[in-house]
Amino acid sequence: MSNRVAVVPGSFDPPTLGHLDIVRRAAALYDETHVLVVHNPDKEGMLPIALRMQLLEQAIAEAGITGRVIVGSWSVGLLVDYAQEVGAGVLVKGIRSQQDVAYETPMAVVNNHLAGVETVFLLADPANSVVSSSLVRQVASLGGDVSPYVPGAVSQYLKGATPSEF
Repeated sequence: MSNRVAVVPGSFDPPTLGHLDIVRRAAALYDETHVLVVHNPDKEGMLPIALRMQLLEQAIAEAGITGRVIVGSWSVGLLVDYAQEVGAGVLVKGIRSQQDVAYETPMAVVNNHLAGVETVFLLADPANSVVSSSLVRQVASLGGDVSPYVPGAVSQYLKGATPSEF
């Protein structure tokens, strides 16, 4: 495994500007960055995984994020299995609050114990620290403008979706 390869996992349902900021920063730190859409069994998804991947690819391209960035998905096995498969020694997680630290820390410890994969926490840009995908879904479902919180590709998609699709 290499610390030159990182995985940025998340549900990305939908991708937000906060997600994009973490991807941009990870891509600047690592030679290869895998942005991995994972299925979270504790959350019911709004967007199909293939659409999340497509929106991420568009947003990454529109943002001009450079470096070797690979968008993929994973739904079978542990996240560290994927990390080992692609030779990643690092998981990168965005942290918005103390609540995120409390949620992510046990997983980081277990991932390290299971596979020697380190977790790097990147603090959210304060401009994005209160935005979550669930908040974006709620605002969009009530007809609100989410364009300040999501990449252009996501905003355009959500504008065309009907509230019943959320």
